[in-house]
Amino acid sequence: MGHLSVLLLVGVAVSSVCSQYSGESGSDIGIQVFDQIAKSRPQDNLVMSPHGIANVLGMLQLGAEGKTKKQLVTAMRYNVNGSAKMLKRLQKSLASGKNKDLVTVANAMFAQSGFKMEDAFVSKNREVFWCESRSLDFNDPKHAAASVNDWVANRTKGMIENLVSPDMLSSALTRLVAVNAIYFKGMWKSRFQPRNTKKRNFNGGDGQVHQVPMMSQLSVFNIGSTSTPDGLQYTVIELPYHGNSMSMLIALPKEDSTPLSAIIPHISTKTIQSWMERMRQRKVWLVIPKFTAEAETDLKTPLLALGITDMFDQDKANFRSITKSEQLSVSKALQKARIEVNEDGTKASAATAAILMARSSPPWVIVDRPFLFFVRHNPTGTVLFMGQINKP
Repeated sequence: MGHLSVLLLVGVAVSSVCSQYSGESGSDIGIQVFDQIAKSRPQDNLVMSPHGIANVLGMLQLGAEGKTKKQLVTAMRYNVNGSAKMLKRLQKSLASGKNKDLVTVANAMFAQSGFKMEDAFVSKNREVFWCESRSLDFNDPKHAAASVNDWVANRTKGMIENLVSPDMLSSALTRLVAVNAIYFKGMWKSRFQPRNTKKRNFNGGDGQVHQVPMMSQLSVFNIGSTSTPDGLQYTVIELPYHGNSMSMLIALPKEDSTPLSAIIPHISTKTIQSWMERMRQRKVWLVIPKFTAEAETDLKTPLLALGITDMFDQDKANFRSITKSEQLSVSKALQKARIEVNEDGTKASAATAAILMARSSPPWVIVDRPFLFFVRHNPTGTVLFMGQINKP
């Protein structure tokens, strides 16, 4: 019995110079996975790519049949074949000329030399996900791992390295590795001046107070307040990137005592769309930390919790649309992501000041405690990256 080794990679970069149905529906499965991960790691800095998760699961859905496919369709909330036109439009929108310097999305299938995949599976993945197919000899796991890692590093501008280790590919049963890589580099529409960056207190998720570099600027931002169904209030701020097609959204609980874990379960793409509709432009002094977050996440447990179980079971997995020659199952699913946020923007890479506010001055919005962030492609509602920061 073969093992379909699914290795998810997403690199996120924010640089030092740096139809909604398909985009939104595709992101929702990743947001649900993030919720599962955050429950088990409430004090950690996390970064993931909902769009990356949706891409690889979508690629697999095209090869699944029976109950395996039904579980993927149910959890993802859409059938890839039925949404093919919308998904192709999404890929085209993300790769459009105005975005080419901001985001790169790449998908690939690395197949064991001599392993025969169904032509329809290969062509459909190429058509819908712009997925390239390559042959590797997994009997030489060291060389195979290096080849996959080189592909990933090239497409994430060196931000993500060593995603795959040889021991992941050492099984003689490995037939296929599916990889998604996303690189993002955005420059703020309104940049922060480095001279305004000062060390200030950040109240970490661990209860400790940390001195961290905090950026600040007086500008006009979209800002709004909302609440969870059970009444927990939080503030949302939009920081657009140059070109306006991409934004970073920051969600900050209004009360220090409200943990991020109380807000995350209520967030979906519909929630985020409601933020966009409710926010209003306001001139404020915005203070946010510079931060870097990198996380490698095993996705098997959260996917199992979301009902995607059969594809990991050697006796139940049904990927007959990938190959008729042998039975395949998924042996591993992981994602590695990284984000860097600084004065110029987001790269997928000491005086203390007292603040005195005059009564007539614009209000201050100070992000000085744990917060959530989302990098969103606004025309489609696609959430490219999301994360939580407990300590910058």
